[in-house]
Amino acid sequence: MDEDTFEQFAEQLDRYVNERLIPAEGDLIEHDAVPSEIIDEMRDMGLFGISVPEEYGGAGLNVTQYARVVNAMSYAAPAYRSIFSINVGMFASALKNGGTEAQRAEWYPQLVEGKIACFGLTEPGSGSDSAAMQTTATPDPEGNGWVLNGTKRYITNAQHADVALIMARTEKDALPKNAHVSAFLVPMSTPGVSTGSPDKKMGQSGSHISDIMLDDVKIPGDALLGGETGQGFRFAMQSLDNGRISVGAAATGYARRALDSALRYANERKAFGEPIANFQLIQAMLADSETEIYAAECMMRDVTARADRGENIITKAAAFKVFASEMCGRVVDRVVQIYGGAGYLAEYDAERFFRDARIYRIYEGTTQILQLQIAKHMLREWEKEN
Repeated sequence: MDEDTFEQFAEQLDRYVNERLIPAEGDLIEHDAVPSEIIDEMRDMGLFGISVPEEYGGAGLNVTQYARVVNAMSYAAPAYRSIFSINVGMFASALKNGGTEAQRAEWYPQLVEGKIACFGLTEPGSGSDSAAMQTTATPDPEGNGWVLNGTKRYITNAQHADVALIMARTEKDALPKNAHVSAFLVPMSTPGVSTGSPDKKMGQSGSHISDIMLDDVKIPGDALLGGETGQGFRFAMQSLDNGRISVGAAATGYARRALDSALRYANERKAFGEPIANFQLIQAMLADSETEIYAAECMMRDVTARADRGENIITKAAAFKVFASEMCGRVVDRVVQIYGGAGYLAEYDAERFFRDARIYRIYEGTTQILQLQIAKHMLREWEKEN
């Protein structure tokens, strides 16, 4: 999308977040669901297809623009972003990086229409450790397709999804590492696909995760992403670069919302006859939070610009996600402290911010796994240069 058009869209989106989404948060939290009318509005705004190329009906946003949309949406409750984030993040990225032309022609327009996607990598016994993956895809003895069996865990939007990108083992053992994993496009209406009850979570009301069970699920041969086995892990990791930018942008946006709330509270709350915003130790927490959010915003601009230039961003995306998610945790903790006793009460936003933010350090790669990944790539580069 050209910059002038995007800036107009971004201004419209900011108004929508502040005038529509934030006022509706109470209803979302009470019913633990994004109101259906808001989902319809988001579809009409084209949010479910913002990263889909224009030739397929999408907005064709570049990575910088995509991250700005996620950041803006994340100023409101996290569930608003979650309902469309897999569409425009990992699923659309996997189609771009690994899909055949036929697969793109089939699924991109459906994303634009507002069909909901989910991403099936994690299992009860494997998350970061893909070698432990137990879900299998075996050749269908009755045709040229595949038969899937297994369980996926903690899958965002599983109960609402129309399609899943499922990672499955197509070889018992394969070299090089992770060549046993392939990716499959699986409509959730396929016989044998079922979902568990939504898991009860610490935070992020309205955003649902649940298991996906695959029981002798038969899919056609052209459901194999890219038409080639052994490429699923590579596609997943490439997609996770996009997902990590999304989480980093989301954490940065939510930290900004929390800090704005604390700034307002500090100016309204009085102690010893004056606003607590006048107290230097309160000011220190506000200043530290502003400094860290600004640093994350700069990282977001840098990594997305690199992505748009076609650079390899695997290390930078991981570093951004680690910093932004950890930063958000520190900011919301300070916000609770600024609120004082009120910050521990459910009737105040600070308590919700604290609970909602905790997951950012876990999904799309835990901080600890990403630290290992960053160091691994640093050492590889050093070896090349020395």
